Amino acid sequence: MRRRHHFHIDHAGHSISVTVQTGHTSIVEVLVDGKETGYATTPHDRPVAVTVELPSDPPAPVAVHVTPGPGMPRCFFAAPPDAEHQVMSPRHY
Repeated sequence: MRRRHHFHIDHAGHSISVTVQTGHTSIVEVLVDGKETGYATTPHDRPVAVTVELPSDPPAPVAVHVTPGPGMPRCFFAAPPDAEHQVMSPRHY
């Protein structure tokens, strides 16, 4: 059975949202300021990292790390140069 989980964080004036659809193959979609900028699939509960760019001058690369399971998915955000992982807040809607 597939379920959708939503996560969100604001960083440097940009809105980063992640949707994780769990199932036999997990699907991860990353939106920056409402536009899809990253997409990945991973089998079962394997972790996946999606690198996207923030629309700034120059574009700033950031990464979203997703662990689809077991249990509830977890989502972390990392922005170089410090690349310290921040927990993304779950959104219920």
